[in-house]
Amino acid sequence: MEKKKKFKLFDAILGTVCLTLVCESVMPTAAIGNTQYFWWILLLVGFCLPYGMITAELGTAYPSEGGMYDWVKRAFGPKWAGRVAWNYWVNFPLWISSLAVAITDIICGMFDIELSIIALLIIQLAYVWLVTFLGTKRIGESKFIVNLGTAFKIILLLGIGLLGIYTVIKTGHSANPITSVSDLFPALNLENLSFISIILFNFMGFEVVGTWVDDMDNPKKDIPKALIFGGLLMAVFYVLPATGFNIALDPDVVAEMDPENVVEVLNALFTSVGISAGAIKTIVIIAGFMFIYTFIANIASWSFGVNEVAKYAADDGSMPKVFSETNSEGVPYKASIMNGIVASVICIGGIIANLISEDAGANFSLFFCLSWITLLISYAPMFLAFIKLRKEDKATKRVYKVPGSDVVVKIAAIIPFVILVLGIVFTLFGDFTPEYMADSIPLYVGVVLSFIIEEILVLKIKNKKA
Repeated sequence: MEKKKKFKLFDAILGTVCLTLVCESVMPTAAIGNTQYFWWILLLVGFCLPYGMITAELGTAYPSEGGMYDWVKRAFGPKWAGRVAWNYWVNFPLWISSLAVAITDIICGMFDIELSIIALLIIQLAYVWLVTFLGTKRIGESKFIVNLGTAFKIILLLGIGLLGIYTVIKTGHSANPITSVSDLFPALNLENLSFISIILFNFMGFEVVGTWVDDMDNPKKDIPKALIFGGLLMAVFYVLPATGFNIALDPDVVAEMDPENVVEVLNALFTSVGISAGAIKTIVIIAGFMFIYTFIANIASWSFGVNEVAKYAADDGSMPKVFSETNSEGVPYKASIMNGIVASVICIGGIIANLISEDAGANFSLFFCLSWITLLISYAPMFLAFIKLRKEDKATKRVYKVPGSDVVVKIAAIIPFVILVLGIVFTLFGDFTPEYMADSIPLYVGVVLSFIIEEILVLKIKNKKA
């Protein structure tokens, strides 16, 4: 019999990076400014490492296609599991719609044009239904799309970062200079604390590491190493391009989170190194299409996992039955269709709102914020579920265990839970000024609407045992 190939430490490190690295997160990360370095170090230690180890233990002790849904159900019952399933799923069409807006913004920047309402609608809906179609296929059929997208991500993100460093070396100028060590430490105010969720969003997906245990030679040693080195490598891939943004653009411009900033950054960086205007235009167009391609690859790589959790929850009675229907390949295709329908409605609503506000960048920011808030909410019960299962379920064999005494392990779960909750709260209430609160009304409306739908679904769930 052929010997099963082992998943080596190097493979696990690259796997964590490829899964969690998304180009569109660079813009909000860059908006943090020079204090991002402080936040990355703090959250790598305080959140990423314990989160990764906890999900590795849960994933190996309770292997299930339902993932977090199943873990929370075992600990707190089906109603809380239903809340997890809803938030985990709804973030996905919100993410899709934010990328659809980002694509039209990037196209406008690439060609220095303004798209008509009809053109915006056609392009955004074309993207939505392209990724919806890919979501009806198994990930193996989209492997080439995902792999090429990963290559493009690395080229683009490292390219922007290295160009920024070269610009500083050559010109000695930075739009966001570090004049003293104090520039690297944030003031502890609500606005700065709201940046926590941006970094946390970049870590999401590390729970997949736990599914690799059976293929690893020494999971007890390799899982912590994969999480540490994978997290560090991922931080580099985010910090380098974010540094490039801060070198090229004024901090106030970066803080707007407008996807067109990608084009502005490339123009500014290539101009500073002495490349001709014609060559810059060509490079920017090529890079712009590469960015757009990564947005397709992002959704293709996540679709099956998200839809499978929605199907699992639907089969269990926690989500509408439409999510449970599969095609001949066993793919929950109707869950993908639901993604497309909801994302389309959001995009159309965003375009209508844009007619009133004339601010497409705000649409990207709104959809993206809603996406990461609902995603972070879905993860919060998992840490408490870990504490309860560790305490009450001693009989289940754990292939991998978070090291340390019971007290240490409990602290290791509480700290990331607290950080997660703070990230959610500070994102919603980054400031209490009337202007900030007024600007955040669409975000509050979206969160409240999501909560109402969630609770309506939860009311229908029978309180059966896990």
